[in-house]
Amino acid sequence: MNYYSTLALVLLVYMTCWFIISIIQKRNDIADIAWGLGFVLVAWLSFYLSGFSQKGLLVNGLVTIWGLRLAWHIYKRNRNKPEDSRYLEWRKTWNYFYLRSYSQVFLLQGIFLYLISLPVIFINYNASSNFGFLEIIGLLVWGIGFYFESKGDAELKEFISNPVNKGKLMDKGLWKYSRHPNYFGEVTQWWGIFVIALSISGSLFTIIGPLTITTLILFVSGVPLLEKKYDGRPDWEEYKKRTSVFIPLPPKRIASA
Repeated sequence: MNYYSTLALVLLVYMTCWFIISIIQKRNDIADIAWGLGFVLVAWLSFYLSGFSQKGLLVNGLVTIWGLRLAWHIYKRNRNKPEDSRYLEWRKTWNYFYLRSYSQVFLLQGIFLYLISLPVIFINYNASSNFGFLEIIGLLVWGIGFYFESKGDAELKEFISNPVNKGKLMDKGLWKYSRHPNYFGEVTQWWGIFVIALSISGSLFTIIGPLTITTLILFVSGVPLLEKKYDGRPDWEEYKKRTSVFIPLPPKRIASA
């Protein structure tokens, strides 16, 4: 069994274990916790299988910081609360729930996780100890992304925790410039890691990673699902008109009627 197939098999076992835990816990939203931790697992397993490299150590450190922070954030957000509404709705409406849960939540998430991890997997397998311009740029891009994701999450958590804000929209801080600054940050971090991968010959195919996470966030499971909940609200429609959907930009001025 080669390097890439070994990682895929371990990831299959990993997601299957989380599926079993979801049955025991009776909540599928633990898949969101498994998401960040899965990247950490793949990063360090590929590092172990490939042998030590300074570039791999750097990238794995970035992935670990991102993955552990995200998993801990989601765990605290979901703790002592009912199952996330998206998963709860599927639980109520899906036929053959466990089969679809395993295939459409856990296995599908594992496939996406593997694809997004390709730059990390490639770096660990091929990395040299040389550091240059692309590594510096990639690290800076990753840092910008980490700031937007962690800061955006923290701002939203503080806003929601204040009872005064119940029923209101978050449009302060980073949320003044983007309707999804945390999603923007997550995607940006993976583009930063891809830039680091570009310092290694033959790495262009790993663009599959950042393209996958960008597509998922913008068109599949991120922005569309979240914004659908607010459709029709007057305050939301006004917020949409003045605020960039993704890339942070100065708010647009809305002419008064």
